Order: sequence, then C-alpha cells, then structure tokens
Amino acid sequence: MKAGIIFTGTGPILILTSYPSLSDPSLAAKLREKGIERYLAYELPVEQVKEVYGSHFETVVNDVQQKDDLRVLDYNGHHVFLNFDLRGLSQPELVG
Repeated sequence: MKAGIIFTGTGPILILTSYPSLSDPSLAAKLREKGIERYLAYELPVEQVKEVYGSHFETVVNDVQQKDDLRVLDYNGHHVFLNFDLRGLSQPELVG
C-alpha cells in the first residue's frame, strides 16, 4: 500500500492506494475519471499517515481492496497541510 499527498488544481488530497506507485498509469487513469487530469504526487510513509489519522485510517484501509484500488483518506487540503511537514516531502512525481 502507498500513501501520498496529491496536489491537484483545486488543492491537495491525501490518498491510500494499492497501485505500485503514485505515477502508475492505471492510478492516473482512475484519477482522470474523478476529474484530476494533472497532479503532483508526494509519497508519505504509511506508518506516519496511520499515526496521524488513527481509527479513520483503519476504517479506510479496511475498505481498500488488495489490487488496483484507490481511497481518499482526506480531501480537506487545509487539514492535510496542518498534518504534514511539507519541507520533508520526497521528490514529486508529475503526472499529466
């Protein structure tokens, strides 16, 4: 499982996915279906996301299928910004 902040034209969202990378073409296609044509993706350590989101993380992760799935953990960009230090993010993956 991967966790990542996806910066879209309308702001960041936090996702969990079973795709092998945040730039996987199938994940990009799934995001396009949701109206996200271009994005910057930063991977986060799953354990850090689990610690921040606690029981909400567990609820969402139990809903993620084992193969090729995507769940939005947090769509409130302000909340995402408050929960993670953006200075420590990995190199972004640009898609689209």
